[in-house]
Amino acid sequence: MIIAVDGPVAAGKGTLARRLAEALDFAYLDTGSIYRAVAAKILAGNGNPEDRDLAIQAAEDLAAADLERSDLRREDVGQAASKVAANQAVREVLLAFQRRFAEHPPGGKTGAVLDGRDIGTVVCPAANVKLFLTASMEARALRRHKELLERGEESIYARVLQDLRERDARDSGRVTAPMKAADDAMRLDTSEMDADRVFATAMAEIARQGGPGSGTE
Repeated sequence: MIIAVDGPVAAGKGTLARRLAEALDFAYLDTGSIYRAVAAKILAGNGNPEDRDLAIQAAEDLAAADLERSDLRREDVGQAASKVAANQAVREVLLAFQRRFAEHPPGGKTGAVLDGRDIGTVVCPAANVKLFLTASMEARALRRHKELLERGEESIYARVLQDLRERDARDSGRVTAPMKAADDAMRLDTSEMDADRVFATAMAEIARQGGPGSGTE
């Protein structure tokens, strides 16, 4: 079984996807970390993430160890990752890796949960379950602001809000694989929902689609 969890930054998709994978004993892939790893490699070499050839080379040289870098969650890496992800050639290089993970989950797992921006529309359009999480811009900015402060990083709410607007525009407006909900995805607005309610709603949808807990697996 393949479960696709899509949505913009700070909508709660990562938290949900990790929790689903743990509860179902499925393999988990944060596809955003792949693009972040490429971006981090570029920034570490003082390169420009909008340099097409440099980004392609970094993607081709990507190794599993790069996904464990300690700098992947930095805000500048996230911004650079959004620029890297707009590069069609980079997406093509990384697409095969994501599909292999979904179709042949590592560790002998019987299913996979992938979260990102285009899992249900491009990476795994035939996913058994598709979830698209969103939330108001203000709610997402507040979550991101608190997250940065809790990590000990400097953060100004107004700047975070502006950064989210720019990233959303870039992610949804790019020509290649723009961020959008699949036509058959369940849409969840998490603005007023806590993590437990989001999880319960998602698990109910998975069961409805014949997944674990449905009585038909």
